[in-house]
Amino acid sequence: MLGKGKEYLDRILDLLKTIEEQQGENIAQAADLIVEAILRGNALFAFGTVHSALPIADLYIRAGGLALLNQIRAPALNSVEYDPPMLAMKMERLEGYGSLILEHAHTKPGDVLILVSVSGRNPVPVEMAMSAKEKGMKVIALTSMQYTQSVPSRHSSGKKLYEFADALIDCYSIPGDAILELEGLPVRFCATSGAINTAILQCLMAETVERLLEKGFEPPIFIAGNLDGTEDYLRKFRKKLIENKERIFYTIFEEI
Repeated sequence: MLGKGKEYLDRILDLLKTIEEQQGENIAQAADLIVEAILRGNALFAFGTVHSALPIADLYIRAGGLALLNQIRAPALNSVEYDPPMLAMKMERLEGYGSLILEHAHTKPGDVLILVSVSGRNPVPVEMAMSAKEKGMKVIALTSMQYTQSVPSRHSSGKKLYEFADALIDCYSIPGDAILELEGLPVRFCATSGAINTAILQCLMAETVERLLEKGFEPPIFIAGNLDGTEDYLRKFRKKLIENKERIFYTIFEEI
């Protein structure tokens, strides 16, 4: 029988219900921004640092995923992949790095950038949002308002991610993110943002795909590579990738 594990699942379910009830309009607004950009011929990008990169990776080049999504990747920030791992935590606080990352991405005015940062306080996501707005892009911010309003900005401007958002989605993580407590343990454990942000982004993609189809645009969707009998679909899929090659900035492999 589950103990604290059941409490964690219950808390996640409660958070998801809250998001459905209170963030549905914001998610719909974000989906509308993406659809409008795609129908204009613009591109969709997404970025997060360290653990905030993981929910984006769950969308990127995977079964059921929207193939028009471009994940912006940067050295030391793609996930907890560097050793020592604390290097990544320091890199996301490095002022100047965020604008440099965006400068070397394939973005242009009118494109949409999804930025994930639970605290919304570190220089890299703040700077990327600031630079994106200066460039004429639309910014979708996924952050925790309770968390971000409980801490000061680490950027010299004093700004936080949410202040640059054209669409703002609240993930409701508490300050510190971890949610469970046990007597004898001095800190909370088990964060919520990974599970919640992944669900929010998948929900956003669901709304985007539905709206695109309603507008008469069939978006390219990845199919699972471990299914048999997908050859006909893959031929059609590859054709769609080529049709959209001006806004897909990862390699289109010949074997697709």
